[in-house]
Amino acid sequence: MRWLFLLLLVLNAFYYVWHQQQVPLRAKEVLPLAVAQQSDRAIRLLSESETQLRREAPPAAQEPEEACLFLGKFDQEADAAQVEQRLLSLDIRSATQAVEGQAGQDYWVYLPPLGNRDASLRLLRELQGRKIDSFLISEGELNNGISLGIYPRRDSAQSVMQRLSDAGYQPQLKEMPRASRSYWVRIAPEGRRLLDDQLLQKLAFDFNGLEHQIMPCKGVASQR
Repeated sequence: MRWLFLLLLVLNAFYYVWHQQQVPLRAKEVLPLAVAQQSDRAIRLLSESETQLRREAPPAAQEPEEACLFLGKFDQEADAAQVEQRLLSLDIRSATQAVEGQAGQDYWVYLPPLGNRDASLRLLRELQGRKIDSFLISEGELNNGISLGIYPRRDSAQSVMQRLSDAGYQPQLKEMPRASRSYWVRIAPEGRRLLDDQLLQKLAFDFNGLEHQIMPCKGVASQR
């Protein structure tokens, strides 16, 4: 009986030692698998996140159009050419450009065309006989009409119309945009870097208050 008790005690001790050796081994084998699965999931989620960010990212903003520096304005092209030559002497390439604009309105007083040219000529002789300045219109949409003058101010044109109305005529008024042309010296973006504030002030002094503006290179009328 005593030997049986000792045998069971030895078997229990052996089983305990064997069990303690096996438990770390199983943990060591299982733990890396779980970690690998979690790492694989993390990599997969990171890849999916980057794809989603690329999909949702707004398109890159377009680069703004480069602008040119314009010096002016000049009423005469020869004045702009002098500035251009000054810049050329400083190795700054530039070009003179003409800019078409509107400088107000003129007011044209006229009598509409009659049925034919002969009728218009009879009316013209009648007006001239009454000392009224008048001319036959020979082209355009008012061909064979009678021009009674072009005036820079509306009140002047209306005064003439009133006198003609009092004389029994029916004059009409046409507004005409008054065109103007000015000249600017254009400096390309690469040349702007060579023009500092000191040089701009010197040019403004030498050329009677020369102005400068930064505008889109294609925003000005045709180059001369």
